[in-house]
Amino acid sequence: MRRSHRLVSLALIAGLCLASTPAVAKPKPTLEQIEAAKKAEAEKKKVADAAAKKLAAANLTLKQLTAKANAARALYLKAKRELDIATTQAVAAAKYAAETAAAVQEAHRVIGKLAVDAYMLGGAMSDIEPLLSANGPQDLIDQLSTLNTLGARNTTSLERYKEAEIVARAAKKKADEAKIVQEVATAKVAAAKKVADDAQGLQQKEVDKLRAVQDKLIKELATARNVRVTLEQQRQLALLEESQANTAANTINQSKVWPNIGFKGRSTSRTTEAQRLAAVAFAKKQVLARKPYIWGSEGPNSFDCSGLVYAAYKSAGLGWPNWDRLNSALYAGYTKHVTLNELEPGDLLFYSYKGNISTIHHITIYAGGGMMWEANSKGKGLLYSSIYSIKGLMPFGGRV
Repeated sequence: MRRSHRLVSLALIAGLCLASTPAVAKPKPTLEQIEAAKKAEAEKKKVADAAAKKLAAANLTLKQLTAKANAARALYLKAKRELDIATTQAVAAAKYAAETAAAVQEAHRVIGKLAVDAYMLGGAMSDIEPLLSANGPQDLIDQLSTLNTLGARNTTSLERYKEAEIVARAAKKKADEAKIVQEVATAKVAAAKKVADDAQGLQQKEVDKLRAVQDKLIKELATARNVRVTLEQQRQLALLEESQANTAANTINQSKVWPNIGFKGRSTSRTTEAQRLAAVAFAKKQVLARKPYIWGSEGPNSFDCSGLVYAAYKSAGLGWPNWDRLNSALYAGYTKHVTLNELEPGDLLFYSYKGNISTIHHITIYAGGGMMWEANSKGKGLLYSSIYSIKGLMPFGGRV
């Protein structure tokens, strides 16, 4: 029987030893880690700068091609206007030729009538036959003797027709030639414009590709910069909180609850009751999972006090720019103050070793019923404890 008790005792001791064995702790960001992050950021910046230079060169070429395309289009429009003018001139010349041709036809009819009249008055048929059978104005003009016989009126009509016909034919020929020239020029300009447009399209694709690469690199650079900044901030916040916690541990005559000397926080809360309850549930889960306390850590495998607060509310939906990784003292001014009698689950509690904001060294999440969830210390880890279990409670809670 005594042997059984001894075995049970050994088992209990072993269990306690295993339960109290701290998890492998990941140290706060080191200077070497920060330097490595800086180096990675510099490399990303170098690549991004090179991509930016390529993009600038591509944009310059694009501008040149755009100017070429615009010039080609201007030439095309100019040629089109000239073609319109030539076409108008050709139409006018054709109309003029038609009008003069009609005048000649009328003159021919008059001449024929005069010839008939002359015959009836005793003229010879051989004199007027060429006139009646004439094929055109040139035939009539060539027969000067007959024209002289018939009188000056018809000769004048035929001369005018001949002149008009010559002018009209010349104008029509010139207009046709101009139209052909303009059509050829238009085709050339259209071809040049197509070449320029195609080149611009290809260049735009290249620019779009380079811009996509640059955007990706800029995002990667921003990520690298955020990693570096986050590591630096975490280290600084952790060192400050660690220093204040060490000071608090060695400070005597701390009050259980400090008096209110007019502390001020935010004028409004940024969360809903559902978000605050979600933050409480997250903190509870981390405590029950027995995750370790590590300075400067904000999860998911370990936490310090302000890291647990940050991660809990981030999981509840708060993010930049409304929520940031601060230290205990900064959260005091970053939340809406409520009295300890008005506390609700999810409100934050603050602990100071001198009763002022600057000496706040610890922060917890109110669980309700006078209890809290907290990332306490390296030795104690994450706990569910009374809000009065730590000295120096500030006289207000912070509603996020």
